[in-house]
Amino acid sequence: MKKIIILLLTLILTVPFCESKELTSHTKSLREMFQNNEAIIYALNLRTFNANDKNKDGIINFSLGETSGSFINAIDRLDEIKDLGINTIHLLPITPVGKIKALGTAGSLYAMADFTSLNMQLSDPQSDLLLKKQAEMFFEECHKRGIKVIVDLPSCGAYDLFINRPDLFLTDSKNNPVIPSDWTDVRLFNVPDNEELKKSDIFFLHKFFIDYMINLGADGIRADVATIKPYIFWQELIKYARSKKSDFMFLAEASESWTKPASDSAYFTDYKKLLEAGFDGYYGNYFELKEWDTMDKLVQSVKSRQKVLKKYHDKKSTIGSFETHDIVSPLLVGGENYSKIIIWLNATLPLNPYYVDGFLQGDDYIYNYSNKKADYTFTDDEYYYVHQGQIDIFNFSRKPSGDSTVLIDEHKLAMNLRNNFKEQITKGEFVVLNSDNNKIFAYQRAYNNKFVNVIINRNLAQSENVNIKVKNLTKKSNINFIKTTENMKLEKSMLTINLKPSQVVIFTFVNDRK
Repeated sequence: MKKIIILLLTLILTVPFCESKELTSHTKSLREMFQNNEAIIYALNLRTFNANDKNKDGIINFSLGETSGSFINAIDRLDEIKDLGINTIHLLPITPVGKIKALGTAGSLYAMADFTSLNMQLSDPQSDLLLKKQAEMFFEECHKRGIKVIVDLPSCGAYDLFINRPDLFLTDSKNNPVIPSDWTDVRLFNVPDNEELKKSDIFFLHKFFIDYMINLGADGIRADVATIKPYIFWQELIKYARSKKSDFMFLAEASESWTKPASDSAYFTDYKKLLEAGFDGYYGNYFELKEWDTMDKLVQSVKSRQKVLKKYHDKKSTIGSFETHDIVSPLLVGGENYSKIIIWLNATLPLNPYYVDGFLQGDDYIYNYSNKKADYTFTDDEYYYVHQGQIDIFNFSRKPSGDSTVLIDEHKLAMNLRNNFKEQITKGEFVVLNSDNNKIFAYQRAYNNKFVNVIINRNLAQSENVNIKVKNLTKKSNINFIKTTENMKLEKSMLTINLKPSQVVIFTFVNDRK
Protein backbone atom coordinates (compact mmCIF):
# COMPACT_ATOMS: atom_id res chain seq x y z
CA MET A 1 0.00 0.00 0.00
CA LYS A 2 2.80 2.41 0.92
CA LYS A 3 4.49 1.86 -2.47
CA ILE A 4 1.19 2.52 -4.26
CA ILE A 5 0.68 5.76 -2.34
CA ILE A 6 4.21 6.91 -3.11
CA LEU A 7 3.79 6.00 -6.79
CA LEU A 8 0.55 7.99 -7.01
CA LEU A 9 2.12 11.00 -5.33
CA THR A 10 5.12 10.75 -7.65
CA LEU A 11 2.83 10.81 -10.67
CA ILE A 12 0.98 13.83 -9.27
CA LEU A 13 4.19 15.71 -8.62
CA THR A 14 5.75 14.91 -11.99
CA VAL A 15 2.66 15.99 -13.93
CA PRO A 16 3.03 19.73 -14.55
CA PHE A 17 0.68 21.86 -12.53
CA CYS A 18 -1.40 24.51 -14.17
CA GLU A 19 0.48 27.77 -14.44
CA SER A 20 0.32 29.41 -11.02
CA LYS A 21 -1.46 32.70 -10.67
CA GLU A 22 1.62 34.89 -11.25
CA LEU A 23 1.42 38.56 -10.41
CA THR A 24 1.52 41.07 -13.20
CA SER A 25 4.83 42.84 -13.79
CA HIS A 26 3.68 46.09 -12.21
CA THR A 27 2.48 44.39 -9.02
CA LYS A 28 4.82 43.64 -6.14
CA SER A 29 5.06 40.08 -4.93
CA LEU A 30 4.30 39.28 -1.32
CA ARG A 31 7.95 38.46 -0.78
CA GLU A 32 9.03 41.92 -1.93
CA MET A 33 6.27 43.56 0.10
CA PHE A 34 7.31 41.67 3.21
CA GLN A 35 11.00 42.43 2.77
CA ASN A 36 10.12 46.13 2.49
CA ASN A 37 7.76 46.18 5.51
CA GLU A 38 4.75 46.77 3.25
CA ALA A 39 2.70 43.67 4.11
CA ILE A 40 -0.20 44.39 6.48
CA ILE A 41 -1.18 40.94 7.69
CA TYR A 42 -4.47 39.61 9.06
CA ALA A 43 -4.41 36.10 10.57
CA LEU A 44 -7.65 34.17 10.46
CA ASN A 45 -9.11 30.76 11.15
CA LEU A 46 -11.36 30.00 8.18
CA ARG A 47 -13.40 27.64 10.35
CA THR A 48 -14.62 30.59 12.43
CA PHE A 49 -13.99 33.60 10.17
CA ASN A 50 -17.54 33.90 8.83
CA ALA A 51 -19.38 31.43 11.06
CA ASN A 52 -23.09 32.01 11.64
CA ASP A 53 -24.04 31.38 15.27
CA LYS A 54 -27.79 32.03 15.17
CA ASN A 55 -28.59 31.46 18.85
CA LYS A 56 -25.42 33.25 20.04
CA ASP A 57 -24.27 30.47 22.37
CA GLY A 58 -20.76 30.56 20.94
CA ILE A 59 -20.93 27.10 19.39
CA ILE A 60 -21.90 26.26 15.81
CA ASN A 61 -24.69 23.69 15.99
CA PHE A 62 -25.25 22.31 12.49
CA SER A 63 -28.55 20.66 13.47
CA LEU A 64 -29.96 24.16 14.11
CA GLY A 65 -29.02 25.34 10.63
CA GLU A 66 -25.95 27.22 11.90
CA THR A 67 -22.92 27.32 9.60
CA SER A 68 -19.21 27.36 10.23
CA GLY A 69 -16.71 29.32 8.18
CA SER A 70 -15.70 28.02 4.75
CA PHE A 71 -13.67 29.00 1.73
CA ILE A 72 -16.85 30.17 0.01
CA ASN A 73 -18.50 32.23 2.75
CA ALA A 74 -15.14 33.80 3.65
CA ILE A 75 -15.29 35.59 0.29
CA ASP A 76 -18.23 37.64 1.60
CA ARG A 77 -15.93 39.36 4.11
CA LEU A 78 -12.96 40.11 1.84
CA ASP A 79 -14.13 43.63 1.01
CA GLU A 80 -14.40 44.33 4.74
CA ILE A 81 -10.80 43.14 5.19
CA LYS A 82 -9.62 45.25 2.27
CA ASP A 83 -11.37 48.32 3.72
CA LEU A 84 -9.26 47.88 6.86
CA GLY A 85 -6.17 48.41 4.73
CA ILE A 86 -5.19 44.75 4.95
CA ASN A 87 -3.18 43.52 1.96
CA THR A 88 -2.19 40.05 3.22
CA ILE A 89 -4.11 37.22 4.85
CA HIS A 90 -2.42 34.58 6.98
CA LEU A 91 -4.57 31.47 6.80
CA LEU A 92 -4.22 29.29 9.86
CA PRO A 93 -3.86 25.64 8.73
CA ILE A 94 -6.25 24.46 6.03
CA THR A 95 -5.09 20.83 6.06
CA PRO A 96 -7.26 17.99 7.48
CA VAL A 97 -7.17 17.72 11.28
CA GLY A 98 -6.79 14.71 13.55
CA LYS A 99 -9.76 13.16 15.34
CA ILE A 100 -7.96 10.63 17.57
CA LYS A 101 -6.51 11.86 20.87
CA ALA A 102 -7.80 15.24 19.72
CA LEU A 103 -8.15 18.52 21.53
CA GLY A 104 -11.64 20.00 21.19
CA THR A 105 -14.71 18.78 19.39
CA ALA A 106 -13.50 19.78 15.92
CA GLY A 107 -9.79 19.04 16.36
CA SER A 108 -6.85 21.42 16.51
CA LEU A 109 -5.96 23.16 13.27
CA TYR A 110 -2.33 22.32 13.98
CA ALA A 111 -2.90 18.56 14.32
CA MET A 112 -2.33 17.86 10.63
CA ALA A 113 -3.73 14.52 9.46
CA ASP A 114 -2.73 14.74 5.77
CA PHE A 115 -0.32 16.69 3.55
CA THR A 116 -2.13 15.96 0.32
CA SER A 117 -5.64 17.34 0.73
CA LEU A 118 -7.68 20.14 2.26
CA ASN A 119 -9.74 20.22 5.43
CA MET A 120 -13.27 19.09 4.52
CA GLN A 121 -14.54 21.19 7.44
CA LEU A 122 -13.88 24.21 5.22
CA SER A 123 -16.22 23.04 2.46
CA ASP A 124 -19.45 24.94 1.85
CA PRO A 125 -22.29 22.36 2.04
CA GLN A 126 -24.40 24.47 -0.33
CA SER A 127 -21.76 24.43 -3.08
CA ASP A 128 -21.65 21.87 -5.87
CA LEU A 129 -17.96 22.59 -6.43
CA LEU A 130 -15.18 20.28 -5.30
CA LEU A 131 -13.33 21.54 -2.23
CA LYS A 132 -10.17 22.28 -4.19
CA LYS A 133 -12.16 24.48 -6.57
CA GLN A 134 -13.78 26.26 -3.62
CA ALA A 135 -10.31 26.99 -2.25
CA GLU A 136 -9.11 28.25 -5.64
CA MET A 137 -12.08 30.62 -5.76
CA PHE A 138 -11.13 32.04 -2.36
CA PHE A 139 -7.53 32.64 -3.45
CA GLU A 140 -8.69 34.19 -6.73
CA GLU A 141 -11.08 36.55 -4.96
CA CYS A 142 -8.31 37.60 -2.57
CA HIS A 143 -6.00 38.37 -5.48
CA LYS A 144 -8.72 40.32 -7.31
CA ARG A 145 -8.76 42.66 -4.33
CA GLY A 146 -4.99 42.94 -4.15
CA ILE A 147 -4.82 40.70 -1.08
CA LYS A 148 -1.95 38.19 -0.89
CA VAL A 149 -2.31 34.89 0.99
CA ILE A 150 0.10 33.12 3.35
CA VAL A 151 -0.76 29.51 4.20
CA ASP A 152 0.24 27.91 7.50
CA LEU A 153 2.42 24.78 7.43
CA PRO A 154 1.93 22.82 10.70
CA SER A 155 5.12 21.56 12.32
CA CYS A 156 3.90 18.14 13.53
CA GLY A 157 1.48 15.40 12.56
CA ALA A 158 -1.77 14.23 14.15
CA TYR A 159 -2.01 10.85 15.83
CA ASP A 160 -4.27 9.77 12.95
CA LEU A 161 -1.38 10.34 10.54
CA PHE A 162 0.94 8.38 12.82
CA ILE A 163 -1.42 5.39 12.66
CA ASN A 164 -1.50 5.54 8.84
CA ARG A 165 2.16 6.38 8.32
CA PRO A 166 4.23 5.46 11.41
CA ASP A 167 7.38 5.51 9.25
CA LEU A 168 7.12 9.34 9.08
CA PHE A 169 7.47 9.78 12.83
CA LEU A 170 10.20 9.77 15.42
CA THR A 171 9.82 7.05 18.06
CA ASP A 172 11.42 6.41 21.43
CA SER A 173 13.15 3.25 22.70
CA LYS A 174 9.74 1.61 23.27
CA ASN A 175 8.63 2.43 19.72
CA ASN A 176 6.17 5.08 20.91
CA PRO A 177 5.83 8.31 18.93
CA VAL A 178 7.47 11.35 20.50
CA ILE A 179 5.15 14.01 21.90
CA PRO A 180 6.76 17.46 21.52
CA SER A 181 6.54 19.65 24.61
CA ASP A 182 2.97 19.47 25.96
CA TRP A 183 1.25 19.34 22.56
CA THR A 184 -0.65 16.16 23.39
CA ASP A 185 -2.59 15.95 20.13
CA VAL A 186 0.43 15.84 17.79
CA ARG A 187 3.57 13.75 17.28
CA LEU A 188 7.06 14.67 16.12
CA PHE A 189 8.13 13.98 12.53
CA ASN A 190 11.36 12.11 11.87
CA VAL A 191 13.28 14.56 9.67
CA PRO A 192 16.78 13.54 8.53
CA ASP A 193 19.48 16.19 8.97
CA ASN A 194 21.78 14.83 6.26
CA GLU A 195 21.76 13.91 2.59
CA GLU A 196 19.19 11.20 3.30
CA LEU A 197 16.67 14.02 3.63
CA LYS A 198 16.17 14.37 -0.13
CA LYS A 199 15.22 10.69 -0.42
CA SER A 200 12.89 10.66 2.57
CA ASP A 201 9.11 10.39 2.35
CA ILE A 202 8.66 13.20 4.89
CA PHE A 203 10.56 15.61 2.63
CA PHE A 204 8.65 14.32 -0.39
CA LEU A 205 5.34 15.07 1.32
CA HIS A 206 6.45 18.58 2.25
CA LYS A 207 7.37 19.19 -1.39
CA PHE A 208 3.92 17.97 -2.38
CA PHE A 209 2.38 20.41 0.09
CA ILE A 210 4.37 23.29 -1.44
CA ASP A 211 3.26 22.33 -4.96
CA TYR A 212 -0.34 22.02 -3.80
CA MET A 213 -0.35 25.46 -2.18
CA ILE A 214 1.34 27.16 -5.12
CA ASN A 215 -1.19 25.57 -7.44
CA LEU A 216 -4.04 26.90 -5.29
CA GLY A 217 -2.60 30.39 -5.57
CA ALA A 218 -0.73 30.84 -2.27
CA ASP A 219 1.87 33.60 -2.14
CA GLY A 220 3.84 32.27 0.79
CA ILE A 221 4.18 29.93 3.76
CA ARG A 222 4.17 30.59 7.49
CA ALA A 223 6.17 27.77 9.05
CA ASP A 224 4.70 26.74 12.39
CA VAL A 225 7.45 26.28 15.03
CA ALA A 226 10.10 26.44 12.31
CA THR A 227 12.79 25.86 14.92
CA ILE A 228 11.73 22.21 15.30
CA LYS A 229 13.22 21.13 11.96
CA PRO A 230 16.91 21.10 10.92
CA TYR A 231 18.64 23.76 8.86
CA ILE A 232 19.14 21.50 5.83
CA PHE A 233 15.41 20.71 5.70
CA TRP A 234 14.43 24.37 5.37
CA GLN A 235 17.30 25.15 3.03
CA GLU A 236 16.24 22.42 0.62
CA LEU A 237 12.49 23.02 0.93
CA ILE A 238 12.81 26.76 0.34
CA LYS A 239 15.13 26.13 -2.59
CA TYR A 240 12.57 23.71 -4.02
CA ALA A 241 9.66 26.14 -3.54
CA ARG A 242 11.51 28.95 -5.29
CA SER A 243 12.37 26.69 -8.21
CA LYS A 244 8.59 26.52 -8.69
CA LYS A 245 7.77 30.13 -7.83
CA SER A 246 10.75 32.45 -7.48
CA ASP A 247 9.02 35.06 -5.31
CA PHE A 248 7.40 32.60 -2.88
CA MET A 249 7.66 34.03 0.64
CA PHE A 250 8.62 32.14 3.82
CA LEU A 251 7.89 33.39 7.34
CA ALA A 252 9.35 31.49 10.30
CA GLU A 253 7.60 31.21 13.62
CA ALA A 254 10.73 31.84 15.68
CA SER A 255 12.07 34.54 17.94
CA GLU A 256 15.08 35.61 19.97
CA SER A 257 13.24 34.35 23.04
CA TRP A 258 13.15 30.76 21.81
CA THR A 259 16.42 29.12 22.84
CA LYS A 260 15.44 25.50 23.57
CA PRO A 261 13.91 22.64 21.56
CA ALA A 262 10.26 21.69 22.02
CA SER A 263 11.37 18.34 23.44
CA ASP A 264 14.60 16.50 24.22
CA SER A 265 14.18 14.57 20.95
CA ALA A 266 13.51 17.61 18.78
CA TYR A 267 15.94 19.64 16.72
CA PHE A 268 16.46 23.28 17.48
CA THR A 269 17.36 25.69 14.70
CA ASP A 270 17.52 29.26 15.95
CA TYR A 271 16.12 32.23 14.07
CA LYS A 272 19.49 33.31 12.67
CA LYS A 273 20.06 29.93 11.05
CA LEU A 274 16.49 29.95 9.73
CA LEU A 275 17.13 33.30 8.05
CA GLU A 276 20.35 31.89 6.64
CA ALA A 277 18.40 28.90 5.28
CA GLY A 278 16.28 31.26 3.18
CA PHE A 279 13.40 32.50 5.33
CA ASP A 280 12.39 36.07 4.52
CA GLY A 281 11.56 36.88 8.11
CA TYR A 282 10.57 35.72 11.55
CA TYR A 283 8.36 36.71 14.46
CA GLY A 284 10.85 38.60 16.56
CA ASN A 285 9.95 39.01 20.22
CA TYR A 286 7.41 41.81 20.06
CA PHE A 287 5.00 39.57 22.00
CA GLU A 288 7.11 40.55 25.04
CA LEU A 289 5.66 44.07 24.91
CA LYS A 290 3.70 43.48 28.12
CA GLU A 291 7.08 43.13 29.88
CA TRP A 292 8.63 46.23 28.31
CA ASP A 293 7.93 48.96 30.82
CA THR A 294 10.70 51.31 29.65
CA MET A 295 11.91 52.86 26.42
CA ASP A 296 15.27 51.13 26.83
CA LYS A 297 13.69 47.71 26.33
CA LEU A 298 11.89 48.77 23.17
CA VAL A 299 15.03 50.34 21.72
CA GLN A 300 17.14 47.31 22.54
CA SER A 301 14.64 45.04 20.81
CA VAL A 302 14.31 47.15 17.65
CA LYS A 303 18.00 47.99 17.23
CA SER A 304 19.31 44.49 17.94
CA ARG A 305 16.84 43.12 15.39
CA GLN A 306 17.86 45.68 12.77
CA LYS A 307 21.51 44.77 13.32
CA VAL A 308 20.82 41.08 12.76
CA LEU A 309 18.66 41.58 9.66
CA LYS A 310 21.33 43.68 7.94
CA LYS A 311 23.77 40.75 7.94
CA TYR A 312 22.01 38.83 5.19
CA HIS A 313 22.42 39.22 1.46
CA ASP A 314 18.66 39.12 0.80
CA LYS A 315 16.39 41.55 2.59
CA LYS A 316 14.78 40.21 5.77
CA SER A 317 12.08 41.54 8.07
CA THR A 318 9.76 40.70 10.95
CA ILE A 319 6.09 40.90 11.84
CA GLY A 320 4.44 42.86 14.63
CA SER A 321 3.90 39.80 16.79
CA PHE A 322 2.34 41.83 19.61
CA GLU A 323 -0.66 39.52 19.39
CA THR A 324 -0.90 36.15 17.65
CA HIS A 325 -3.22 33.17 17.96
CA ASP A 326 -0.90 31.92 20.73
CA ILE A 327 -1.02 35.19 22.70
CA VAL A 328 -3.64 36.19 25.26
CA SER A 329 -5.84 39.00 23.99
CA PRO A 330 -4.34 42.46 24.63
CA LEU A 331 -7.80 43.50 25.81
CA LEU A 332 -7.34 41.18 28.80
CA VAL A 333 -3.82 42.50 29.43
CA GLY A 334 -4.56 46.22 29.37
CA GLY A 335 -7.90 46.96 27.77
CA GLU A 336 -8.60 49.16 24.75
CA ASN A 337 -5.89 51.69 25.61
CA TYR A 338 -3.18 49.02 25.64
CA SER A 339 -4.60 47.67 22.37
CA LYS A 340 -4.30 51.18 20.87
CA ILE A 341 -0.62 51.18 21.79
CA ILE A 342 -0.23 47.95 19.82
CA ILE A 343 -1.98 49.48 16.81
CA TRP A 344 0.39 52.47 16.73
CA LEU A 345 3.50 50.36 17.27
CA ASN A 346 2.35 48.09 14.44
CA ALA A 347 1.84 51.13 12.22
CA THR A 348 5.10 52.97 12.91
CA LEU A 349 7.90 50.52 13.82
CA PRO A 350 10.17 48.92 11.17
CA LEU A 351 8.13 45.74 10.70
CA ASN A 352 5.09 44.29 8.92
CA PRO A 353 1.89 45.01 10.92
CA TYR A 354 0.14 41.84 12.07
CA TYR A 355 -3.36 41.35 13.52
CA VAL A 356 -5.42 38.34 14.56
CA ASP A 357 -9.05 38.11 13.48
CA GLY A 358 -11.20 39.62 16.23
CA PHE A 359 -8.57 41.90 17.76
CA LEU A 360 -9.68 45.04 15.94
CA GLN A 361 -13.32 44.17 16.64
CA GLY A 362 -12.60 44.06 20.37
CA ASP A 363 -12.86 40.31 21.01
CA ASP A 364 -11.41 39.09 24.31
CA TYR A 365 -11.74 35.44 23.16
CA ILE A 366 -13.50 34.35 26.34
CA TYR A 367 -15.64 31.27 25.61
CA ASN A 368 -18.25 30.30 28.21
CA TYR A 369 -18.36 26.71 26.97
CA SER A 370 -14.72 26.08 27.88
CA ASN A 371 -14.12 22.59 29.33
CA LYS A 372 -17.85 21.79 29.32
CA LYS A 373 -19.10 18.50 27.98
CA ALA A 374 -20.38 18.76 24.42
CA ASP A 375 -23.73 17.49 23.19
CA TYR A 376 -21.97 16.20 20.08
CA THR A 377 -18.40 15.97 18.83
CA PHE A 378 -16.53 15.35 15.58
CA THR A 379 -13.49 13.89 17.38
CA ASP A 380 -12.95 11.48 20.25
CA ASP A 381 -12.95 14.45 22.66
CA GLU A 382 -16.29 15.09 24.33
CA TYR A 383 -15.29 18.40 25.88
CA TYR A 384 -14.87 21.89 24.47
CA TYR A 385 -11.17 22.64 24.80
CA VAL A 386 -10.01 26.23 24.43
CA HIS A 387 -7.13 28.45 25.42
CA GLN A 388 -9.12 31.13 27.21
CA GLY A 389 -8.29 34.60 25.95
CA GLN A 390 -7.03 33.26 22.61
CA ILE A 391 -8.88 32.72 19.35
CA ASP A 392 -10.48 29.26 19.34
CA ILE A 393 -8.71 26.77 17.04
CA PHE A 394 -10.17 23.59 18.57
CA ASN A 395 -13.97 23.71 18.06
CA PHE A 396 -16.64 24.83 15.62
CA SER A 397 -17.13 28.13 17.39
CA ARG A 398 -18.51 31.60 16.79
CA LYS A 399 -17.10 34.26 14.52
CA PRO A 400 -14.45 36.37 16.30
CA SER A 401 -16.11 39.69 17.03
CA GLY A 402 -16.78 42.42 19.53
CA ASP A 403 -19.26 45.21 20.14
CA SER A 404 -16.84 48.14 19.82
CA THR A 405 -15.57 50.09 16.82
CA VAL A 406 -12.95 52.00 18.84
CA LEU A 407 -10.01 49.85 17.72
CA ILE A 408 -11.15 49.71 14.09
CA ASP A 409 -11.33 53.52 14.02
CA GLU A 410 -7.89 53.75 15.64
CA HIS A 411 -6.46 51.27 13.15
CA LYS A 412 -7.87 53.20 10.20
CA LEU A 413 -6.30 56.40 11.53
CA ALA A 414 -2.98 54.62 11.93
CA MET A 415 -3.17 53.13 8.44
CA ASN A 416 -3.96 56.55 7.01
CA LEU A 417 -0.77 57.88 8.59
CA ARG A 418 1.17 54.89 7.30
CA ASN A 419 -0.11 55.42 3.77
CA ASN A 420 0.61 59.16 3.79
CA PHE A 421 4.12 58.62 5.14
CA LYS A 422 4.86 55.25 3.59
CA GLU A 423 8.50 55.96 2.74
CA GLN A 424 9.26 57.27 6.22
CA ILE A 425 7.79 54.18 7.89
CA THR A 426 8.98 51.48 5.48
CA LYS A 427 12.38 52.98 4.58
CA GLY A 428 13.05 55.55 7.25
CA GLU A 429 15.62 55.51 10.01
CA PHE A 430 14.46 54.53 13.49
CA VAL A 431 15.54 57.54 15.58
CA VAL A 432 15.39 57.50 19.37
CA LEU A 433 14.13 60.79 20.80
CA ASN A 434 15.90 61.90 23.96
CA SER A 435 13.57 62.34 26.94
CA ASP A 436 13.78 62.66 30.71
CA ASN A 437 11.26 59.87 31.39
CA ASN A 438 12.18 56.30 30.48
CA LYS A 439 8.57 55.14 30.83
CA ILE A 440 7.74 57.05 27.68
CA PHE A 441 8.24 55.45 24.27
CA ALA A 442 9.57 58.28 22.09
CA TYR A 443 10.94 57.73 18.61
CA GLN A 444 10.97 59.17 15.11
CA ARG A 445 10.88 57.69 11.62
CA ALA A 446 12.92 59.91 9.34
CA TYR A 447 13.34 59.86 5.58
CA ASN A 448 13.76 62.46 2.84
CA ASN A 449 13.13 65.49 5.08
CA LYS A 450 9.82 64.10 6.32
CA PHE A 451 9.40 62.88 9.90
CA VAL A 452 6.87 60.81 11.85
CA ASN A 453 7.08 61.24 15.62
CA VAL A 454 5.61 58.74 18.08
CA ILE A 455 5.15 59.48 21.80
CA ILE A 456 3.52 56.78 23.96
CA ASN A 457 2.96 56.56 27.70
CA ARG A 458 3.75 52.90 28.35
CA ASN A 459 2.43 53.27 31.90
CA LEU A 460 -1.07 51.79 31.87
CA ALA A 461 -1.93 53.05 35.34
CA GLN A 462 -0.50 56.54 35.81
CA SER A 463 -0.06 59.84 33.99
CA GLU A 464 3.51 60.79 33.16
CA ASN A 465 5.25 64.12 32.59
CA VAL A 466 8.04 64.22 30.06
CA ASN A 467 10.36 66.61 28.22
CA ILE A 468 11.40 65.40 24.79
CA LYS A 469 14.00 66.79 22.43
CA VAL A 470 12.53 66.48 18.92
CA LYS A 471 15.32 65.91 16.44
CA ASN A 472 15.32 67.66 13.04
CA LEU A 473 12.58 70.11 14.09
CA THR A 474 13.19 73.70 13.02
CA LYS A 475 11.28 76.98 13.08
CA LYS A 476 10.29 76.43 9.46
CA SER A 477 9.05 72.85 9.92
CA ASN A 478 5.49 72.30 8.81
CA ILE A 479 3.93 70.42 11.76
CA ASN A 480 0.74 68.34 11.72
CA PHE A 481 -0.65 66.64 14.84
CA ILE A 482 -2.43 63.35 14.13
CA LYS A 483 -3.15 62.51 17.79
CA THR A 484 -2.64 65.24 20.34
CA THR A 485 -3.48 66.41 23.87
CA GLU A 486 -4.18 69.73 25.55
CA ASN A 487 -1.43 69.27 28.14
CA MET A 488 1.40 69.91 25.73
CA LYS A 489 3.81 72.73 24.94
CA LEU A 490 6.26 72.87 22.07
CA GLU A 491 9.00 75.50 22.17
CA LYS A 492 11.71 75.39 19.55
CA SER A 493 12.55 71.66 19.49
CA MET A 494 11.58 70.86 23.09
CA LEU A 495 8.25 69.14 23.69
CA THR A 496 6.84 69.30 27.23
CA ILE A 497 3.86 67.09 27.74
CA ASN A 498 1.65 65.42 30.32
CA LEU A 499 0.43 62.07 29.07
CA LYS A 500 -2.50 60.21 30.55
CA PRO A 501 -2.13 56.44 31.14
CA SER A 502 -1.53 54.68 27.79
CA GLN A 503 -1.95 57.93 25.88
CA VAL A 504 -0.51 58.20 22.39
CA VAL A 505 0.60 61.39 20.66
CA ILE A 506 1.52 61.31 16.97
CA PHE A 507 2.73 64.24 14.89
CA THR A 508 4.52 64.70 11.61
CA PHE A 509 6.55 67.49 10.12
CA VAL A 510 8.16 68.30 6.81
CA ASN A 511 11.30 70.36 6.35
CA ASP A 512 11.83 72.52 3.30
CA ARG A 513 14.83 71.17 1.40
CA LYS A 514 15.92 74.74 0.61
